[in-house]
Amino acid sequence: MTLLDMKKNQVAQIKGFLESSELQSRLVEMGILPGTEIRMIKRTPFNGPLEFKVRDYYVSVRKNDAAHIEIYS
Repeated sequence: MTLLDMKKNQVAQIKGFLESSELQSRLVEMGILPGTEIRMIKRTPFNGPLEFKVRDYYVSVRKNDAAHIEIYS
């Protein structure tokens, strides 16, 4: 299961990254690390990014990137 599969207000834990070291380093800088709890806040319209809450802040992730982040549901 990936971040792209999450429903609104669902909480999950980051399991890992499927590929792309460039993507992984960018996400780690944003605080999205394996073992971190993440909550789906909303899906933006017109195929826009997904909004998540990580720790005490909100972050938007492109759908293509969200499909490469595995979670424990």
